[in-house]
Amino acid sequence: MRDNARFATFAAPLLTVSSAMSTSSTTMTPIERRASGSLATIFALRMLGLFLVLPVFALEAARYPGGDDPALIGLAMGIYGLTQGILQIPFGMASDRFGRKRVIIIGLLVFAAGSFIAAAANSLGWLIVGRSLQGAGAVSAAVTALLADQTRDGVRTKAMALVGASIGLMFALSLVVAPLLAAQIGLGGLFAVTGVLALSGIAVVVWWTPPEPLRKKNMPRGRLSEVLTHAALLRLDFGVFVLHAVQLAMWVAVPALLVQAGLETGHHWQVYLPAVLASFVVMGAALFPLERRGYLRAVFLASIGLVALVQVGLLLLADRPGIGLLAVLLFVFFCGFNVLEASQPSMASRVAPPHARGAALGVYNTLQSLGFFAGGVTGGWLAKHMGAQGLFAACASMMVLWLLVAWPMRAPRTPATPDETLATEARAT
Repeated sequence: MRDNARFATFAAPLLTVSSAMSTSSTTMTPIERRASGSLATIFALRMLGLFLVLPVFALEAARYPGGDDPALIGLAMGIYGLTQGILQIPFGMASDRFGRKRVIIIGLLVFAAGSFIAAAANSLGWLIVGRSLQGAGAVSAAVTALLADQTRDGVRTKAMALVGASIGLMFALSLVVAPLLAAQIGLGGLFAVTGVLALSGIAVVVWWTPPEPLRKKNMPRGRLSEVLTHAALLRLDFGVFVLHAVQLAMWVAVPALLVQAGLETGHHWQVYLPAVLASFVVMGAALFPLERRGYLRAVFLASIGLVALVQVGLLLLADRPGIGLLAVLLFVFFCGFNVLEASQPSMASRVAPPHARGAALGVYNTLQSLGFFAGGVTGGWLAKHMGAQGLFAACASMMVLWLLVAWPMRAPRTPATPDETLATEARAT
């Protein structure tokens, strides 16, 4: 009786709100649209700052004292992913305990501080310090957990897709504007812009992002052991590691293939941008309708297979690449990649215990960051010692291995109504 009374006390206001919602589990409420838009904007502002630096970093960093050492330049680029990977779990667990928004603001402040240190750097050593501090602002898990808290299962893939689309658009935009901005303000100026964008993200958290759900305060604290022994979460963690390792590794060789096919470096965006934008259209037309019909698992596994087939195609084209075929393969890659980027964090948030979402997504984002780090290191080694064909063969093998690991998975069940979603989470408390 006491448990029932306790449930009624904290759930009654939420049940009142949910009863006013549409019973459709695939239509976003105003609060869900606001949460999705604001948190996608935070990701976009943060990732735009990072992506603006990447296309020109290696060339610009070579002008600093110590920039004649390729190993130091590689460390300056990669240290961000390492520190971010180390701190994703602590930040995610802290968001479970102290609140998502508070942790996000602290992380963005750390990220901004690292950006301004890098902007003022007069040597490669200080650039490394700034980049490591940028990575220490590891807010991805907290932002994703907050988005999961504020959206129902039936619309969460759509919300995560909005975040993924914002990141993809920022990547495509950076390929176009980064060289132009670097010519005007230099690498230091780009880092200063990155810091300002991070501070703008704090304003979004404070004034636009909806308040955190009150029901979180009544949930027990999650333990890391809960998410490290969860089979479904471990499959997704392995998958996100492989996906981003393959993504970064293949980009060690793809730019060279485009140059070999006759497209100058400054014009690569003419292939990337249409491929990214067209893939968003395909994702919206295929992923959401098929998910509503119960085919999420099939779409997920098919997307893994598509990325694997792209690696095989790149392997076959490595000797004599053509612009048309490369453009088609990159379009197919982004179709599969964007579906996986949208569906994986959505599924991770849905299968994780609600009271341990921050910890679960901390582990997930840690494996994502470590995938970037491993992809860059192994991709460079493979390209040097085995050539582009060896690199793409390794990427194809990793994707096939992921397909085998993911095959036993089951798609999370989508509650039919908002009330059912609330009741499910309430039972977890």
